[in-house]
Amino acid sequence: MSRFSAFILLLMVGVGVHQSSGVDVKVNDKNGTLCLSASLMVNFSISYETTDKMMAVAEIELPSKVSSNDSMCGSNSSVLKLDFESGHSWIMNFITNGKTYEAESIVFSYNLGDAKVFPNSSSNGTLSVTVKPTITGVDTDTSYSCKSSEMIQAQSVNQTLWNVLIQAFITNGQQSDNFTSCAADTPTPTAAPTKPPVTTASAPTTPIPTPTMPDPTIGKYNVTPENSTTCLLAQFGLRLGVKLGDKYEEMNLNASKVTPSGLCNVNGSELLLESDTMTIKMSFTNDTKKFRLHGFEVNGTTSSGAKFSGINSSLSLWEASVGNSYMCNKEQNYTITKDLFVFTFQLQVQPVGVKKGAFSTAEECAADGDNFLVPIAVGVALLVLVLIVLLAYFIGRKRNMASGYESF
Repeated sequence: MSRFSAFILLLMVGVGVHQSSGVDVKVNDKNGTLCLSASLMVNFSISYETTDKMMAVAEIELPSKVSSNDSMCGSNSSVLKLDFESGHSWIMNFITNGKTYEAESIVFSYNLGDAKVFPNSSSNGTLSVTVKPTITGVDTDTSYSCKSSEMIQAQSVNQTLWNVLIQAFITNGQQSDNFTSCAADTPTPTAAPTKPPVTTASAPTTPIPTPTMPDPTIGKYNVTPENSTTCLLAQFGLRLGVKLGDKYEEMNLNASKVTPSGLCNVNGSELLLESDTMTIKMSFTNDTKKFRLHGFEVNGTTSSGAKFSGINSSLSLWEASVGNSYMCNKEQNYTITKDLFVFTFQLQVQPVGVKKGAFSTAEECAADGDNFLVPIAVGVALLVLVLIVLLAYFIGRKRNMASGYESF
């Protein structure tokens, strides 16, 4: 299995991320006093090689029933270890300097011998990945809280954490009522109103209109696995609308700064677009007859510096027959979540059945179909007008002949 393929397949974790039931764990020290509390939801997506040398993706939810018997608390370091199902485990290691604490690492171990999760796996061993989460600078005697999703990628595994509420190094056995919130949950501060300056009367002037945002640049993207042919094509301009509290911001995806990647499987494909301001994942599915976009996930930073994220894994957009492409040249807008909106420009995608690296016959959206209504209506009107003129001519000619006059 190539490093590229392993990296690409990890992106599947975003699909169905809001299905996990979550886990709630209390850890006591050797005296039976509460020293660590954790409530969180985690989903995993793991790429693995099958016995027929193909790549497959397994999805695991952190179940509500776990064993935390191997967790422990110390004065400078603590460990939250959750064992679940058939030989899988998830470990979060904490350290403290006395004033603040942080999660130093997450170690996820998964058993490829679990045939229920990894059918037809070519290996029966247990593998582990270690990642660094963004849980840092948490004040002691406070709980770390993060309702927003955090996607962590490493090797062949993608982990998504959300609805996290953790307190390590609890003192006196009492969990704190104070919280240190993650940046994604922190509302963007608004500037305080200022007193308008006093000005003398002057002639009225015409206000300068606020310039509108230019259309995004059109990017052309493809997914071409190592030592293989192109399996996914896409081109479009993309704009995001983000609602943060009472504020609303829009930002264009700069196609010149995008690094595309992705994966293609029998029943679906992924397109990952990474830029300096955002990471977007589009998940497509197909049922051998039709394909459609069913998942959209984004993590990014607005021009004002506010972090945002959004995910919807139950979409049904951009549908077309397998073997064709989907096209919509007109600007379209879609509501992904109540706070996330997507605008597309000159869109064309083909996530399956690509031949010779080029788009197949396009199935156009209804909005593009409207473009033909005006010329068709004009053509019909002209045709009716010609028929009326011809009919009037022949009627007049017939009357003239009946009156005994010759018509020239």
